[in-house]
Amino acid sequence: MNQPIKPEGDADASQPQDPNAISIELSEEIAEGEYANLAMIAHSNSEFVIDFIRLMPGLPKAKVKSRIILTPEHAKRLVAALTENIERFEQANGAIKEQPNDGPLYPMGFGGKVGEA
Repeated sequence: MNQPIKPEGDADASQPQDPNAISIELSEEIAEGEYANLAMIAHSNSEFVIDFIRLMPGLPKAKVKSRIILTPEHAKRLVAALTENIERFEQANGAIKEQPNDGPLYPMGFGGKVGEA
């Protein structure tokens, strides 16, 4: 059920519209995206909260760049969609390398020793 997302003002009036299709607007600001290299997840019995964080090397403070709140059903659908897309990516590009799990999982060695100049 992957539907392409068209930026605002990019609708093609000559194409017949699927009655079940959802029109999704994507503003230029949102289309630029936010870089995050860490996600923290919390949940209650009614929702999952995912904070996307940008962690910079050598800085003791990180910023939450975006918070997404999902129902448990939608969180499970997100996991399924990510799994499917990761499998497709790895089929096309090879296996994604993961860091060994011997300690806290900081992205790209962040949180470890800081280099000196």
